[in-house]
Amino acid sequence: MKNIFSFLAIAAFGSLINAQVNVNNNVQSSINNSNVGIDLSSSFSTEAGAGPNVGKGVVIPSVNLVNFEFDLALADGVTFPTYFDGMLVYNSSTGTTLTTGNRSSTATPVAPGYYYFYNPNGASNSNVTAGVWRPIGGESPKVTIATTETTTNTLINTTTGDKQLFAMKGSFTASGTSTAVNIPSPTGMTTLYGITIYKAGTNTVYDRSLYSYTIATTAGNAITGSPSMSVVYPSGTYDYVIEYLK
Repeated sequence: MKNIFSFLAIAAFGSLINAQVNVNNNVQSSINNSNVGIDLSSSFSTEAGAGPNVGKGVVIPSVNLVNFEFDLALADGVTFPTYFDGMLVYNSSTGTTLTTGNRSSTATPVAPGYYYFYNPNGASNSNVTAGVWRPIGGESPKVTIATTETTTNTLINTTTGDKQLFAMKGSFTASGTSTAVNIPSPTGMTTLYGITIYKAGTNTVYDRSLYSYTIATTAGNAITGSPSMSVVYPSGTYDYVIEYLK
C-alpha cells in the first residue's frame, strides 16, 4: 500500500522545504519551526460568497484490512522508524485480519470504518507483528460470539504484554442435583477470563464471579460454585459464554 500520507506531497511540490508545510494559504517556511507537521486547515467555507454547505476535508486512503500486509522494504529504522505506529486508514472490508507474513500476529475483527495501527514497541522489536489494529472512535465493530472460537475486540494487559481475549458459546444439560457441570476446554486456552452461564428463554443469569475453572489438556472441566456459594442448577439445558486467553 502506498504511504497513506503520500498524497500530501502534492501540496509541497515545487517547494524546497524539507519538513513542515502549511497549505491552507501559501507555503510558509516559518511553520518549519513549530510543532505542526502539516496544516490542512482552511477558512474556505466562510469566505465571501461561499455557500453554507461548502467546505474542505481530507480523504484517508481506503484499504482492505482483512488482507492488508505491510511492505517493510523501507522500514529500515530511518524512513519508517516507528514501524507504522499510529498509521491511519479507512477499512472497507468486514471480517478478521490475517496473521501471517508482515502483519499483526493478533487477529482482529474489522468492519468498515477508521482504524489505526498500534505498535509502540515497533522500533525496538524491528517488526510489525506485535502491533494491533484498533478502531477509532465510536463503538467497536460488533462481534457475534459463535460456537467456534471467536476473536473479540478486547485485549487484556498482562505481565507479558497485551493478550487477545477469545470467546466461545456453548450449552450443557444439568441434572438438578449437582453444582458441577461439564464444559469443554477451548483448544489452547491458558487462562480463564470469565464464564457467563444463563438459561435461555428466562431472566436467570448465573454471574461469572461465582465459578472456578481448572484448565485441562483434554476437553471437559468441572465448573463449580466458589467456596462462599454453591450453585445447584435446576434440571434443564443452559447456555454459556466462556472468555479466555491463549
